[in-house]
Amino acid sequence: MQPWHFVAVADAELKRRVRVAAEKEEEEFYQRRAPAEWLEALAALGTNSNKPFLETAPWLIAIFSQPYRVNADGTRMKHYYAAESVGIATGLLVAALHHAGLATLTHTPSPMAFLNQILGRPSHEKPFLLLVVGHPAEGALVPDITRKALSEVSSFRP
Repeated sequence: MQPWHFVAVADAELKRRVRVAAEKEEEEFYQRRAPAEWLEALAALGTNSNKPFLETAPWLIAIFSQPYRVNADGTRMKHYYAAESVGIATGLLVAALHHAGLATLTHTPSPMAFLNQILGRPSHEKPFLLLVVGHPAEGALVPDITRKALSEVSSFRP
């Protein structure tokens, strides 16, 4: 059923509008909505509400989930497993972009309904993820994050 829609944005003015709206939601999150333990977990990453990469990256890809399709006659057709399908499609897109030598950054300001308005998507589509795509900026710092051991994230039962 392919219950997704990807909007690739290179236009500078659209990226600026996305940044302004995302930073407004992020400011609200950091100042009022985030629990203290969440902010503590984010502190190690050095993140805050300022998101200049939303304008400087060559591409933003807004990914929308479609819980249902609107048919030509106006009736609705439910999409089962929409979230799972969109997650898989997004993972494949990220892998393909990395294979092409590009870097990606997932961004999920909450709520993200501003994306529907800015990008002209219908209200029944739900923003799933904002993917920032391009080559890393010169001197970009990547947080030193350690990954769990394979045995912590998987089991093998021959």
